Amino acid sequence: MLYSRYTSYQLGIFSILFASVLWGTTGTVASLAPDISSLAIGAFSMGVGGLFQAALSRKQLLNDFKKILIHKRKLAISAIALAAYPLAFYSSMRLAGVAIGTVISIATAPFFAAILECLFSKDQRITKKWLLSFSVGIAGIMLLVFSESPATHTVNDLRLIGILLGFIAGLCYAVYSWIAKTMIEQGVQSQSALGSIFGFGSLILLPTLLVTGDNLFASTTNILVVGYMALIPMGLGYIAYGFGLRFVTASSASLITLFEPVVAAALAVVVVGESMPMLGWSGIALILICLLIQVKGR
Repeated sequence: MLYSRYTSYQLGIFSILFASVLWGTTGTVASLAPDISSLAIGAFSMGVGGLFQAALSRKQLLNDFKKILIHKRKLAISAIALAAYPLAFYSSMRLAGVAIGTVISIATAPFFAAILECLFSKDQRITKKWLLSFSVGIAGIMLLVFSESPATHTVNDLRLIGILLGFIAGLCYAVYSWIAKTMIEQGVQSQSALGSIFGFGSLILLPTLLVTGDNLFASTTNILVVGYMALIPMGLGYIAYGFGLRFVTASSASLITLFEPVVAAALAVVVVGESMPMLGWSGIALILICLLIQVKGR
């Protein structure tokens, strides 16, 4: 029984790692379509990806309809959080810089998820292992940030707004992840939980394209970019993430997603041609240690 639980835990971790790899490709792929607004890419990929999730989960959604209705208040909150996440995340990157915006958005999510679990999940508590993993991961992520020399300098006020938006993005991510985990723990299938959250969230997100969606389909490259973003990282990635949440707590899942900026940095070096100083590689090493701590048995 213990072996089965350990195997399931590892399977959950590797599913979330797979999702993180897919999410880590988004920055490189988005750079191929510079004439599309970052807000539009976020709204389209998360919005269309949400409809894709809901369509794939239609049978499970019908089977779990009554169970989902029990969580209708949480569902509304999670849908709003999901819709706000890409808007805050991509705006944070634009105002504070790609590195700082990404790091703050991703690195604060485990902290907020742990707070939510401690406040609302009686059987969850912050463990020494989680604190150790979190500390190592944050140290690594900060080394990644400081290893990059910013090409441009943003106005201080805008930078502060970007940092604040990064915190909001991290909170939003933690909220909808924690609610999805709660629904799964209370008998809702993982596909139903994420399908309902993403389906309703997409109804909020997609109308924003009326304002931000210029040039989405202006060229074949743009179409391929937004199509990939919606179907692979946001579609397939969140299917894997939802499966992983069946076996891993929301706070641990958020820690594992720290692997996303590692993938993004590696692709920036290999594909885009950016350079990575030794400080950055040291940060990547610490993040990998953080992940190894999580992969190790409970």
